[in-house]
Amino acid sequence: MIVAMKKIFLVTEAKDAREVIASVRRMGVLHVEHSNPPKGGELGALNDELVLLNQVILLLESVDRNLAPKTTAEVKPDWRVLARHIVDLNKRYEQLREFSVTLKAKIDQLKAWGDFDPHEIGRLNKQEGIALRFYSLSEKEIEALPQGLYLKKVSKSGKLHNCVVVSKGIVELPFKEIEPPRDSLSRIQKRLAEDAQIARSLKDEIINNFIYLKSFKNIKKRILKEAEFYEALLGMGRDGDFSFIKGYIPFDSEREIKTKARMEGWGVLVTDPEPQDNVPTLVRNPKWIRVIEPVFKMIEVIPGYGELDISFWFLIFFSIFFGILIGDAGYGAVYFILTLWAQKKWADKIKEKSVFYLFYILSACAVVWGILTASFFGQEWVSPWFKPLLPVLRDDKGMQALCFFLGALHLSIAHAWRAILKFPSRVFLSDIGWIFILWLGYFVAKFLILGEAIPGFYIYLLSAGAFFVVFFSNPNKNIFKAFGSGVGTFLLNLMNNFTDIVSYVRLFAVGLASVAVADTFNKMALGIGFNNFFAGLLTSIVLLSGHILNIVLGSLSIVVHGIRLNVLEFCSHLDIKWLGFDYKPLSEEKTF
Repeated sequence: MIVAMKKIFLVTEAKDAREVIASVRRMGVLHVEHSNPPKGGELGALNDELVLLNQVILLLESVDRNLAPKTTAEVKPDWRVLARHIVDLNKRYEQLREFSVTLKAKIDQLKAWGDFDPHEIGRLNKQEGIALRFYSLSEKEIEALPQGLYLKKVSKSGKLHNCVVVSKGIVELPFKEIEPPRDSLSRIQKRLAEDAQIARSLKDEIINNFIYLKSFKNIKKRILKEAEFYEALLGMGRDGDFSFIKGYIPFDSEREIKTKARMEGWGVLVTDPEPQDNVPTLVRNPKWIRVIEPVFKMIEVIPGYGELDISFWFLIFFSIFFGILIGDAGYGAVYFILTLWAQKKWADKIKEKSVFYLFYILSACAVVWGILTASFFGQEWVSPWFKPLLPVLRDDKGMQALCFFLGALHLSIAHAWRAILKFPSRVFLSDIGWIFILWLGYFVAKFLILGEAIPGFYIYLLSAGAFFVVFFSNPNKNIFKAFGSGVGTFLLNLMNNFTDIVSYVRLFAVGLASVAVADTFNKMALGIGFNNFFAGLLTSIVLLSGHILNIVLGSLSIVVHGIRLNVLEFCSHLDIKWLGFDYKPLSEEKTF
């Protein structure tokens, strides 16, 4: 559930502002809202340090782990010198790489002319009066050259000859002259080799500094906490000799912070947030519901403070959707085993263990669904010896009807929830009306897609639903305005309700595709057989690669479809916009 927040103001003498911020930070409950843009002072220097740290951390994280040292080391107190040195190493390395491109281009151009010393050309022209000029000429252009010139064909490129024209003094020719190089081919090649060696040594030095990556990250955490402190300090409001800090606290922290204020002699004002306030969102749930939090973090969505926390219903329906979309006990067992392996390998490195428990739940759902449908790495090969416990789940029409039912149930829960929150205001009846319309949409979907007859009481669903939506969506003392607004709301959303229910058929379609892919690879493999070693090897490769591909595709379908039905369809009926932002209190710890 979303925790109720309180808006708070703490007032103190300006000379005590720093001590107040330090005390508040130790409490770790106040989400600060700046009264003034925090800038200047120590904050500017800290931001410069963070820029430097981000540069060096990004640089060291790009190092190939296979080449990096396996040990770690602490940076000396004056870490800025080392950080700037590493950044400068990389700048020099990048400059050499960019210049090497230029050198390689020059080498490619000079190869057509051979190796010569351009300084000798200048000496001949200056001391002997002999001019050497470079041209790319066709045979026809060569024949048109005036008499008294010496021409040397150096190489040929297509129909053009790379030529050197030698003359006594400068003779103007009606052809485009090629500017001679400033250095010889051999010297440029030597420079390229030297630069490559220097670049390798620079890269090696950067790699050797990988041992300081962890230390730099720890320094960044410390600097970030210092920056938070000074942002809170510089963002305080000021009025003469007094300063104040404002923000938000969880409702159950009010007594604690008031007690602290009395002890320290601060002025304190605690109120309920106003509708226009930008209140952060703090979600608290029982431990068994918190297993779904990694999904919200992955898709980076947070409900607004005035919205609803769907964690419970998300966990329930996401687990059901996972079971249907994966739909195979074998694949579920693979997910379960991979989760066991991951927990054993990384449990000590991952602070939040809920992700492992979530995958245990999801894997179990896939296993249960696979047992109900007799799906174990496919269905066809299992059928002779194991029958589905629920044959209706193997029937296409039965599965589509189940998907429509899940859609109507899922979205009805959303409107029932809204109705409960609106009660006792008569507006809650509009959501009751939409529940009737949703179930009418369920029967219409079965009629249009499955060919099943619509029950005779559909007229009551339509009449009651339309009446409640039209007259109670926007209740108004003026009956005509209420009617007109309600009709617009009804007509605009009627088709959306039907299409939202039909969209749940994606569960059937994707689940069926997963089974079809598994059965296809099984047939391919069994067609090869195990008659000899090579056939057995090829069969094993087909089976392994096919089912791995199917497991990967299944994982993608969960993200695309399982999450979508909860975050879009369900939340649109709950009117959740996901406009919230995290509650991040000023604290001495990295996270709350």
